[in-house]
Amino acid sequence: VQLQASGGGLVQDGGSVRLSCAASERTVTYVAMGWFRQAPGKEREFVAAINWRGDSTYYTDSVKGRFTISRDNAKNTAFLQMNSLKPEDTAVYYCAARTGGAYSTRASEYKYWGQGTLVTVSS
Repeated sequence: VQLQASGGGLVQDGGSVRLSCAASERTVTYVAMGWFRQAPGKEREFVAAINWRGDSTYYTDSVKGRFTISRDNAKNTAFLQMNSLKPEDTAVYYCAARTGGAYSTRASEYKYWGQGTLVTVSS
């Protein structure tokens, strides 16, 4: 499975960005999807995840109420809608897929990764 993340760019403080993660195969329908991010000089951290049905989601505390993860299994695509962005959200965002259907917050449990897309929030 190949994942292609897109949608990053430069946005002002308080702005919004929608990231997309397109999968190359329909089998991604049966996997959980996650978004992680890595800021300069920091370790990769969990952001949000969604189960394969799309009816269960989980967010790290710092993005709750601002970010929304979703998926369209018919299009083999997952999304991360990011609102009320802050400079501290600046990072390379990675999408990932985990077999088994249930989501996880651990990067080590995701087998497939996209190449990352940079989101820069200016103050």
